[in-house]
Amino acid sequence: MATSKEDMQNTKLTFRKFKDGDDSWRSWGNKIFKEDTSHKCPTYVHRTPPCQGSCPSGEDIRGWLDIVRGIEKPPADVSMQEYAFRRSTDANPFPSMMGRVCPAPCQDGCNRNHVEDFVGINSVEQYIGDTAFKEGFKFDNSAQMTGKKVAIIGGGPAGMAAAYQLRRKGIASTIFDDHAELGGMMRYGIPGYRTPRDYLNNECQRILDMGHINTRMNTRVGRDVSVEELENEYDAILWALGCWTGRGVPVEGWNETPNCVSAVNFLEQFNKGEMKYTGKKVLCIGGGDTSIDVVSVSRRIGTLANYSEKPEDVVNGTISHAGHDSSANVPCDSVVLTALFKQEEMTAAQHEVEDALIEGVKIMNEIMPIELIRDASGRATGMKFADCKWEKNAPVRVEGGKEYTVDADIIVAAIGQGGNLEGVEDLNNGRNLVDADNLYRVPGKANHYVCGDIVRPHLLTTAIGQAYIVSETIENDFNHIELKKRPKVDVHHFKLAKKMTEAGLSVDSYSSNDYQEDEQRGTDKSSYAIHNYEDRSSQEIISYDKLFLGHFGYEARNHRATDVPSSDEVLGHFTERQISLEEEKAVAEANRCMSCGMCFECDNCVIYCPQDAVFRVKKDKQTTGRYVDTDYNKCIGCHICSDVCPTGYIDMALGE
Repeated sequence: MATSKEDMQNTKLTFRKFKDGDDSWRSWGNKIFKEDTSHKCPTYVHRTPPCQGSCPSGEDIRGWLDIVRGIEKPPADVSMQEYAFRRSTDANPFPSMMGRVCPAPCQDGCNRNHVEDFVGINSVEQYIGDTAFKEGFKFDNSAQMTGKKVAIIGGGPAGMAAAYQLRRKGIASTIFDDHAELGGMMRYGIPGYRTPRDYLNNECQRILDMGHINTRMNTRVGRDVSVEELENEYDAILWALGCWTGRGVPVEGWNETPNCVSAVNFLEQFNKGEMKYTGKKVLCIGGGDTSIDVVSVSRRIGTLANYSEKPEDVVNGTISHAGHDSSANVPCDSVVLTALFKQEEMTAAQHEVEDALIEGVKIMNEIMPIELIRDASGRATGMKFADCKWEKNAPVRVEGGKEYTVDADIIVAAIGQGGNLEGVEDLNNGRNLVDADNLYRVPGKANHYVCGDIVRPHLLTTAIGQAYIVSETIENDFNHIELKKRPKVDVHHFKLAKKMTEAGLSVDSYSSNDYQEDEQRGTDKSSYAIHNYEDRSSQEIISYDKLFLGHFGYEARNHRATDVPSSDEVLGHFTERQISLEEEKAVAEANRCMSCGMCFECDNCVIYCPQDAVFRVKKDKQTTGRYVDTDYNKCIGCHICSDVCPTGYIDMALGE
């Protein structure tokens, strides 16, 4: 977790490589060092940083941060902004959306948390995405078409990302979706003040503009078109249905109570423009981002002064408020959110929780629902709760704890989602989800694949990451390539050979017939390999204890401006919440990145080497990851360069 504000304000943050009492090597391998007889010299080792290792879509986060900060240079005809956009969208075609709404597990994983505070990765990603929108950047569509085509069922983040990745491989697709517009939960599950529709529309259209991606909207497979028709017309079917049904609260009478509704339906009707006001007393049970959206929307749309309707009617699609004049709305009498966990342990992003409190939402933590209160007509008038604690992956009522009653006109459940498999019931695994193997094929159904929430409801970025993997699986199956086990660190890795080729420094091809045996003992004078370099990024994530953290001084995070209304201002407030960083602040924030596992050209190793054995590569041979080299004839194995390397890029390995 990030260092708390209190710790940053009240504690003098310092770094010590060794603490009092440390008097022995931490690893057995380090014991081999013995002055100038070590025979261990520097090797430059590329590893994956924990931000990227924590990212479900596997973005090369360090890579595009290094581009924004100016460490990695773009080709001569490409701007920094476009180059960062290309690197970011190699994994994820929605930088504007993810920069705004992703809960950012990358930031929890960031090694900078061990210095003072994480790098604001989300804010820089939003800057990249918003700049791409303003500058009109497009995706490369130069891949030659293979003649293969895939039916993609679902136009949400998983389906759209899959269409994008398949098109990059020359595979055409048609997206079938039962909604009027693309975007899935980004459009119908998240309010527009979090995912502004102009940016969302642009990111969806940018994918369609690649060509060979068709859409059939308002079309439900299993009702409007049969699975058999798709099997006959397409080479493969990819199920990216999403999860559009909500799980009810496990109390007696929930399913029979008309004003007990799901958060999925509540938010969908609001985002369609059908719901312009709600009940006077709103109760939401949850604790995640979806529940925050429910209560924040409720505070914004309010209710009517003389409310006499059934608040569930619009949620269930019985009536519409589309033509309503919202100027007559008044604030709800109460909007309450309950959660099983402590506030700091809620799964919702912490800043979203804090914003909801500012907006006037009451949050009750560590309580569990125990009884639905209903009137003689069978409608809910409230819910009873009791103090609880979390034990063995389930809430347990606290013995002797308090009970609470919360009054409500409408009760919204935001405690989980499932799929709607009506018409395609044979895909149902019994949990309203679809089974997948480790390569996202549907077991027992040839040429059927699956990705996204319908496999297991999780984050938007998780669905996008699965879309990339399944696109690779589909391509390999089309080409009859035997599928191998996915790499241990399954992300989009920086490739030094590709970077060198881009810079006109390509490595020669290798054939054993071209070299004598004695010429293959080293690579320092050969052009078929990159001397002193080893790529372990697909096997290893670099931890903070491999870095020289003492190199990094305290630098406060560059926060995005936010537009969070007070409880008195929130009614009718639908302007965007997260304001994009200006370029200067985006570059400054990117500069806080410690470039874990990759050289960022600080010169420490060159400056501190007592033998002048470490030297800068000549400028016409330099590129990212190839900034310094070692003369093994001068190196005595003192390991000072490794000790002072801030990024952990230098390992002491065997040399002569």
